[in-house]
Amino acid sequence: MNIALIFAGGVGQRMHSESVPKQFLKLGGKPILVYTIEHFQNSSEIDGIILVSLEDWIPYCNELIRKFGLSKVSSVIPGGRTGFASIGNGLRKAMEVYPGDSIILIHDGVRPLIDLKLISDCIKSVKNHGSAVTVADVIETIVEIESDDIISSVIDRSQCHVARAPQCFILNDIFNAHERAVAEGLEFVDSASLMDHYGYSLHAVQGPIDNIKITVPADFFVFKAYVEARENSRVFGV
Repeated sequence: MNIALIFAGGVGQRMHSESVPKQFLKLGGKPILVYTIEHFQNSSEIDGIILVSLEDWIPYCNELIRKFGLSKVSSVIPGGRTGFASIGNGLRKAMEVYPGDSIILIHDGVRPLIDLKLISDCIKSVKNHGSAVTVADVIETIVEIESDDIISSVIDRSQCHVARAPQCFILNDIFNAHERAVAEGLEFVDSASLMDHYGYSLHAVQGPIDNIKITVPADFFVFKAYVEARENSRVFGV
């Protein structure tokens, strides 16, 4: 089976959106989170979706699932204190309801500009290589800076990529690595860092350049522009 774990448990302090977490900000009457989930809902290769949410917003998530026909969402569970803990909650739930040899695609609820091709490419990569970490090319110069603000080196950007999401693995593998980290008192910024720490081979999958994470207000306006451009292309056939 192929399943998606979408975590949307953050409060989005950098978005300055007052009382509404960023994943629930609306564009065209539809929350960002719904745009994200719909990609997995519409993929013929995805069998189920687990959503990790802020606990107080779970009833609203269930309302959105009904309203937008997100029938593949099998579970909505509360997140943890951190993103790492939230993913852990999702992995434990996945182990309860899906086979351990399933492919799991771990994705940010506020990364709504993926596409069906990326989902398919990630699944294929896990089947062939055991993992899939979505990456994007670095398009600006990268420098290394010493503690006194001296640039010590200019790094060849052709060798650099930005790790994004989905990050995808065999469920048993990522679950066991996560539980080991918890037992050892470790936390990681993302699943790729976790799996790298425990010696798993990571395979890169090129994703679309516009696969951004909605973090600050400027990101929301970029997302808005992309959605409007896509709608205009459908209307005018361009």
